[in-house]
Amino acid sequence: MGMVQKRKKMHSGDTHLRRRWRVRSRRRDLDQIDEDLRTQSAELINQKVDLDQPGFAQFYCVHCAKYFIDDHAMQAHFRTKVHKRRLKALEMEPYTVEEAERAAGQGSYKAPKKRVMETQPSKEEVKKGKRVLVQEKLEEDEAPKSKRKAQKMET
Repeated sequence: MGMVQKRKKMHSGDTHLRRRWRVRSRRRDLDQIDEDLRTQSAELINQKVDLDQPGFAQFYCVHCAKYFIDDHAMQAHFRTKVHKRRLKALEMEPYTVEEAERAAGQGSYKAPKKRVMETQPSKEEVKKGKRVLVQEKLEEDEAPKSKRKAQKMET
């Protein structure tokens, strides 16, 4: 009878090798993706052919910053929890330098605004003129004054 084999730790003593494994699958941060959505979402959906990327860079999810091998894989990705969580995370306005200064005591606090996020349109819809939607969500407190007055009168 042999003894139980001990699990080998991948590069446990080499910090430079451990760091390489830890950041190997790192994706773009939310603020970088938000900037892409505002400025160049149509260009990212309709990219030039790049033979080094999966699917020759023709199937790209702007919200997740991820390439897919074909349209079927990308449409399946749109139905996954990973994509839906990313959409939910992008609903909040990204953290800015001004907000950091307000938190440090230089100004008054403003709550980050919520936005409406929808899954990106297909390539055919983009060619027809449809764009990625990034809209601010109106809260009940931010409703127009006429609607607030009408609500007060009814009660």
